[in-house]
This record gives sequence, C-alpha cells and structure tokens, in this order.
Amino acid sequence: MKSFRLTVVALAATTLGTFGSLNAALAQTFGSTEVDSSDFVLVASPAGSLSRNPQLMIIEQQTDARPCWSETGSNPTQIEPLLLNFDFTGICGRSLDSNGYSIRTADGDMGSRFNLTIQEQDGQLVLLGTPSTFPTNPYRNAPAFRIGQASGIAPNGFTKLTLDPGWRLAKRTTTDGRVLGHVYLTNDMPIAQILEAAGDGEVVARPPAPGAGAGVSFPDVRGDIYASEIDRAVEIGFIAGFQEDNTFRPRANLTREQLVSMIFEALNSQENLSVALPNQVTSNPYSDVARDRWSAAKIEFAKQSGIVSGYQDGTFKPSQPVTRAELMAIVRRAAEYSRKQRGLTEILPSTQAARSFSDIQGHWAAPVISNLSSYCGIATPLNETGNNFQPNANAQRNYAAAAIVRFLDCPNS
Repeated sequence: MKSFRLTVVALAATTLGTFGSLNAALAQTFGSTEVDSSDFVLVASPAGSLSRNPQLMIIEQQTDARPCWSETGSNPTQIEPLLLNFDFTGICGRSLDSNGYSIRTADGDMGSRFNLTIQEQDGQLVLLGTPSTFPTNPYRNAPAFRIGQASGIAPNGFTKLTLDPGWRLAKRTTTDGRVLGHVYLTNDMPIAQILEAAGDGEVVARPPAPGAGAGVSFPDVRGDIYASEIDRAVEIGFIAGFQEDNTFRPRANLTREQLVSMIFEALNSQENLSVALPNQVTSNPYSDVARDRWSAAKIEFAKQSGIVSGYQDGTFKPSQPVTRAELMAIVRRAAEYSRKQRGLTEILPSTQAARSFSDIQGHWAAPVISNLSSYCGIATPLNETGNNFQPNANAQRNYAAAAIVRFLDCPNS
C-alpha cells in the first residue's frame, strides 16, 4: 500500500537547507517537462458538498478533433466545459483533484506539503497554495501563497483562472522520461523564497516536534476514540479536514457521495492497483446525479465497478446520510474489487474471530457486518463499546475514516 503517497514520514532536519535537500530527493522521483499553456485552461468550478469553496479543474486540449471548452466574456471569463458533452478520450484531459495536479517549485514536487485551493476574497477568486496541516509537514504553519486569480465569478459558476507572474504549467515525468498526465503548477523560485514573500519576510516553516507523527491533526479530534485512525486517513489522503477552520468534524454525518469519493481515493492510494475515473460522463449516472455534479465521475466509476448501487426508483440520493450498514456494504465491495483487480479471490479471508452483535439478526446487512468484523476488525460496535452495531444509525466521519483505514492496512487487502 502507498503508505504516505509521497508524504514525508519523519524529518530529523532543523534547517531550511536540509528541507531543500529532501525536496531535491523528491524531485529525482519525478521530473517535469514544459507544455504549451494555450492547450490548457484553469477553471474555478462550483463548490461540491465536501467544500464550501470552488474547486480547481484543469482542462487540456490534447488534439484538435473537437474543442474541449469555450470562453465568453471577460473580467470574469466564463468557461463552458464542452468535454462533458462527448466522449473526450484522446481529445481532452481533465484534472479534478490532487491526483491530477499539484504544486512544484525549484525544490521539487510540493504536492504532499501544499494543497491547491480557491477562496473568494472581496468578490474575486484567488488560487492559493495552502499548507497541509498534518504534523509531519515542516511547512504546516507557513502562510498561504497566491498562484492565480479571477476577476469575479462567472454566471454559470465555471470561471477562468489566470496564473500570476512567475507561475506556469508543466507535466510530470518519470525517471525514464515518460510524460504523465499529472499537471504541475510550477515556479522556479525555491519554496523558502515564495513563503518569505507571502509571509512579509518571515519564513515560518519548521520541523515537526519529536513524535509529531503520532499527534492529532485537528483540534476537534483530540480525545476522539478514532483519533489515530483519522490521522492515518489524512496521511493516506482519502479524507481531509475543513480548511476554513482547520477542523475535522469527526461526529458529522457522511453522505453517500462523500463516501464514494473517499472509497475512490482510498483505492487510488493502493500500490499495484490502477483506478481511473471514466473519461466521459455523457449521461446522468442516476436520475438524481447530474453528469456535471462534482461527484458524478466517481459515482459512475463506483457504479461500473459494482461498488455502489442505486435505489429501485433509479435514484442514488447522493446527499443522503449513509448508514453504518451501507458503509459496511460499500467497504466490503471495495475490498472485493481491490482483490479482484490484483488477481486474488474476492472472498475476504477471516483474520480474527467474528464479533457477535446483539442487534443485527434479521438485518439485510448482517452477513456483511459479520464478515467485516472478522476481516481485520473493520466492523466494530458503535463507539467501540458494548455489543450493538447500530446498523441503521448514520455513519459519522470518524468511524468511516477508521473503517477504510482498517481495510487499507489489512495485510490481506
């Protein structure tokens, strides 16, 4: 399993110079190559349910077969993502999250240390590099730095972003020279210099405190029974906190589409498992999931993979809270899919004795819950106490993170 997805596990360095040498090693893992910026457009797309802020989307025109987007107006410029209307395989590229784009500086790939976020400021949209808050990030207390902007917000919500001077686009390359689809927003300045300018002369990057890797990422996670597994989930990268107030909200209910997004990112973190979003979402995956919804591609993937299913009336109910029983069903299907894709039997082997829950007899998910209780202890009682599983209770973010971590870290997964 990709344990940290390029996240630094431990740092003994105490100077920015040492941090630079670590980044240089990372730069040797992936290189970059220049691209024609006119083949790309950076778009602030409407916010999804996982974020209150617009989301960054990068569209690439790979061939001239059909236009991938159109532009109208100025200050702001409105983007129409035409690629949503046809099979854009081999014609267009689309990057929607950190799997498809990241920040690169003179020090190397900064994707594990800084996130690309969009914030509205005084009616303008600003593209920022914001530090990851995980304790092992030496720049976790650094200031955010500006990368681009848009003058206003387009009426349809899809607004063109313009990079600030010094920033440009590039593509990731491997050590043997292969060009990958991953897009870099790159700057030739070292990260220390960028942060110095952003922080009015004060560089606040610092090494983590001793033992910080075992610390708690978010103030509202302290004392939570799943705190260590939440930290592990953030390390892996399939779930994050809420940037506006640096909270995780462990007791918040999880929606069905949020769970699908987490499952996709979790599968994508596994070694020797290649998962990809569909190159096209030409029709609604379900009657209540529009093809341009933020989660549509991931829901389509999960539907095609047999990981999720809708209701008999043809709906998916993406914003409906997922129950603990549904969480178990989807996690089991994801585990079965993972094993099948790697040439293993889909049957989940028992790694421990199954638990005896007092409230699942006759429930449709009883076999699933029992199976996952014996498979690396994924299914456990509500709040880890007593014998009740509470299958019809809403699944909360803390237990969902823990369940998926247990699946990913299971030696038989």
